[in-house]
Order: sequence, then structure tokens, then C-alpha cells
Amino acid sequence: MLPLLAAVPTTVTWGPNVAIVMIVCNALAFAIGKQVIQIPDAEPASGTFLGLGLPALLAVTSLGHAIGVGAILGLANIGVL
Repeated sequence: MLPLLAAVPTTVTWGPNVAIVMIVCNALAFAIGKQVIQIPDAEPASGTFLGLGLPALLAVTSLGHAIGVGAILGLANIGVL
């Protein structure tokens, strides 16, 4: 069991720098989503946030969080965060 715990990398603690990286990644994903999504104002909740319906909003924020997790782990790995 001990070698398994040694293989797990340490993660960065939550702080203002981590929050800023996540916000920037979500803004980037939102900009990409506004350009790429073919039906941005779909039901069931059309026009939920800045012209995006609920399905598009969930897709964009999911993409933003996936990009954000990768960016945070990558920046923490190289020692920036």
C-alpha cells in the first residue's frame, strides 16, 4: 500500500491564483463555445446566460472546467502555481 501512496502526485491547494486560472479557462471555453455551438439557444431553458441555452451552458462550463483542471495541474507540475 505504501508504494501506491508514493506514486500519487501532490496537488496544489486552492487559492486566488488557482481561481484566476480556472476563471480564465472558463472564459476561454465560453468564447470557443459561442463560436462553435450550432444551436446555442436550445430548449429546455433558452437564453439562460448571454444567449446560451441550458444544454450549451452546461457543455461550455464542462469544457472550461476540463481545460482548467489540466491547466492547473500542468502549472502546478512546472512550479508556477
